[in-house]
Amino acid sequence: MYFPVSGIEVHPLIPPAVAFVISFFTSMGGVSGAFLLLPFQVSILGFNSPAVSSTNQLFNIVAIPSGVYRYIKEGRMVWPLTWVVIIGTLPGVLIGAVLRIQYLPNPKNFKVFAGLVLLYIGSRLLKDLLTRKKTNQLKPSAEEEFQKLVKEYKLNHENKELPKVVVKKFNLLRISYEFYGQNFDINVIGILALSFIVGIVGGIYGIGGGAIIAPFFVTIFGLPVYTVAGAALMGTFVTSVAGVAFYQIIAPFYPEMSIAPDWILGLLFGIGGAGGMYCGARLQKFMPAKTIKWILAGCILFTASKYIIGFFLKAA
Repeated sequence: MYFPVSGIEVHPLIPPAVAFVISFFTSMGGVSGAFLLLPFQVSILGFNSPAVSSTNQLFNIVAIPSGVYRYIKEGRMVWPLTWVVIIGTLPGVLIGAVLRIQYLPNPKNFKVFAGLVLLYIGSRLLKDLLTRKKTNQLKPSAEEEFQKLVKEYKLNHENKELPKVVVKKFNLLRISYEFYGQNFDINVIGILALSFIVGIVGGIYGIGGGAIIAPFFVTIFGLPVYTVAGAALMGTFVTSVAGVAFYQIIAPFYPEMSIAPDWILGLLFGIGGAGGMYCGARLQKFMPAKTIKWILAGCILFTASKYIIGFFLKAA
């Protein structure tokens, strides 16, 4: 099947199949999978124009709602954190879209930028996994308690309610919530500043920002992955809607290049991603947090090294 906007030819079943596999694993960590889907489009399919960024965001719009639905249903959405992420990320995404068109239309430059972004994300996750000290605390972490309860629930099928997020405080300065007996306190200003920067990077890359902000929540703010995944995905969804709309609106002003999304390709990716994200969100509670982080770190670092090494080999 030929896609005229992206200028590529591929079997129509391949995009949804690839998106399903990617989203199944990444959605467990609060990431839509767009950060890995973009390298597939650029390197495998040969989709190199700025339209690949907007197509990637279109994938987010179609794929994310199914995963968010599962997190909402299971009571693991930290809504105050979600709203702060959206408010901070939204203007950054629009700025990032402009920077992508003006300064990174060349595929070679865009790839090295993407590689550096992914390298930083993956390095943060890897550092957290390798340097986390083994402690013999009397009180297990929230993630460990959650895993323990899920195992008991699965074995005994008792009519127990799985732990849900309880918001304790939400104002202009702090967000405080409880998750299975442990309190988590977050600085709102810090989240806003981080979200704005993430929005710019995400707008350039075409990922909405979830792939960057979810690891930050886990590694820097120390929040359990089971409670940040929904917020990161929801923030990515809203900012992706704004990103696609912005790319579509400004496309007529740049007739010399392809900017607007490839709607058919993006929808095919989104359909597969929706299925993968729903399954991933549903099964997340049965998979250890460390395993989720290792999967994300491995995928991110592999893609980053491929882009950066490829850039220098071509430059040599």
